Amino acid sequence: MAVSKDDIEIIKPRTDKRQYRRLVLKNSLQVLLISDPDADKCAASMNVSVGAFCDPVGLEGLAHFLEHMLFYASEKYPVEDSYLKYISEHGGMANAFTSSEHTNYYFDVNPDSFEEALDRFAQFFIKPLMSADATMREIKAVHSENQKNLLSDVWRINQLWKHLSSEDHPYHKFSTGNWETLEVRPKVKGLDTRHELIKFYNQHYSSNLMHLVVYSKESVDKIQGLVENKFQDIRNTDRNRFRFPGQPCTSEHLQILVRAVPIRQGHKLRIGWPITPSIHHYKEAPGRYISHLIGHESEGSLFYILKTLGAKESSAILTF
Repeated sequence: MAVSKDDIEIIKPRTDKRQYRRLVLKNSLQVLLISDPDADKCAASMNVSVGAFCDPVGLEGLAHFLEHMLFYASEKYPVEDSYLKYISEHGGMANAFTSSEHTNYYFDVNPDSFEEALDRFAQFFIKPLMSADATMREIKAVHSENQKNLLSDVWRINQLWKHLSSEDHPYHKFSTGNWETLEVRPKVKGLDTRHELIKFYNQHYSSNLMHLVVYSKESVDKIQGLVENKFQDIRNTDRNRFRFPGQPCTSEHLQILVRAVPIRQGHKLRIGWPITPSIHHYKEAPGRYISHLIGHESEGSLFYILKTLGAKESSAILTF
């Protein structure tokens, strides 16, 4: 049923009494099990290596829209919104997010309700229902989310940075989606958004691109049995991992000064520059050293000088 990777050492602190086990199911789904007898909640998280960078041209926001749609219903649990209702009625919470290269789904719940919650969760990735009625309602929900973001300076500046990057790189894309990108433009091109959504799911959501973490009070052996039983039917199309070569910012996109009027009153200076992705040096974490030095508040630091010059608030935050 599953291939146990017991030969892989999982490094943990001496004070950590939890038990860990790494598995690869027969469908190539990679799994990390965590057993914690003292846990007051059980939880699971599924990461899919498919994000906004994979959006088809002319359907910006499709990956994010799919994230929304998987919450609705499945063939096994066809009542709409029953997943979220079950989670909330049993002391838990659930959410998801779509980033550039990943989409992550997660929940926690009371221990005595975990097995059914996990089964409902697994159906996202086995046989979800994406009805026409739900499709239209959720396009409106995505549009509403974007309308809310338009009032956020953080979201506005983030989109401005993307707009100033190379049009040939997927970083340039509008990733949230709205009524225009998910309904109006596709219809003009003769595209059915629901059909494209299902095609995107079938082409991209393959178990070999997924990583699951399960946290429970039970023993690792019992958790393994649950996971094998509930997640083995996720389809594996042996999809190649997505690669996005090239740089989002070439020399012509750098050394640019932009003045933007914010929604909220105040003044901020943001300086950004491209660096080597930190995942390439995750063991050494050089970005954390740089962030610590730039953000330090001692005498002679950038913070100290800005305060001396009369800045009411100053901070140096380095994000990668």
